Amino acid sequence: MVSNMAEDSIKLSLDGEDIEVARGATLLDAAEQAGIDIPVICYHEATSPNGLCRICVVDVDGGRVLQPACVAECQADSKVETRNERVERSRRTILEMLNASVNLAEAPEIQEMIADYAADEARFPDANLREHTLIDDNPFYIRDYEQCVLCWRCVQVCAEDAQFTFALTLKNRGHDTSVATAFDISMTESPCVFCGQCVGVCPTGALKPKVQWGLEQGWGADEMRQKTRRGRKRNPEKTDGE
Repeated sequence: MVSNMAEDSIKLSLDGEDIEVARGATLLDAAEQAGIDIPVICYHEATSPNGLCRICVVDVDGGRVLQPACVAECQADSKVETRNERVERSRRTILEMLNASVNLAEAPEIQEMIADYAADEARFPDANLREHTLIDDNPFYIRDYEQCVLCWRCVQVCAEDAQFTFALTLKNRGHDTSVATAFDISMTESPCVFCGQCVGVCPTGALKPKVQWGLEQGWGADEMRQKTRRGRKRNPEKTDGE
């Protein structure tokens, strides 16, 4: 019994503290167990970790490449540093690049990271902000992809991680990459069932409930009812007199 327990766990050093974790645990799991905070953007407990944003990178044994804590598994007898100078510099640069290309005005958690890591918000003055027209094509939420950090949370929760609706996807490449519906059809024409899970996992103001947005625009009660009500589908075989 003791032998099996030993085989199911490993030991490593995390910020100078020796800890024991379950075999297969990620570095993010280990940090949570040890009470150490590692910042995340793309990671969410409701979605599969994908290591996209790289804000959670940590230093493992001084290796050439920093490891994304959300997907990298703990290795036995390894020495992990979650916030040394090298890690801080990497996270700071990521935040500076995000700030230079995305409107983060409604991303409070990322704003806290920018302050925590003393990111220089003017480091890349010649960078181009992503420009997208606000999409208001349904009664339930708006899409403002100028605020999108491409974390994939909405795409994942709309797909295998929760809803299995597949209403959202990605289009274009590089700086022009954005979340979209297939062939850019309207959300009401897409498979979307308006469950709201994509809005719930969005870390910025890219996806926002229509009611909240309407209040910000100063809509009155009548305008709010009109713009947040979905029209009823009529049966074409019935006449008004039936």
